[in-house]
Amino acid sequence: VAWSWLWENVERMLKAMMGKPKVQEKALERFILSLTEDSVNYLRRELYKRFFALAPAGQDFFKQSTTRLYWIADKVVELTIEMYREPKKMVNILSAIGLRHVGYGVLTEFFAPYVTG
Repeated sequence: VAWSWLWENVERMLKAMMGKPKVQEKALERFILSLTEDSVNYLRRELYKRFFALAPAGQDFFKQSTTRLYWIADKVVELTIEMYREPKKMVNILSAIGLRHVGYGVLTEFFAPYVTG
């Protein structure tokens, strides 16, 4: 269910963005490069604060150090920009990440709240 939700949302967003990726990629890149260290730290904290508010049981899967959680948040930002640069490659990468997390026993019900967070 969550897997279908993810790809249906990706498809919907991609259809809405047809013809716009280069402009959006540049805007996203400018935004990311403009972030101060304080802004990046705020983004990292808010991601987990919102995720845990939406899915409190998700805390059971995030027992790593703050440094590791921040690395994961940074990786999400990196993968976001890569979606514009290498969309075909990213389908394989994101599919592998999803399957790996299913293998870890992460419930697919946590995918949507994490993306929303």
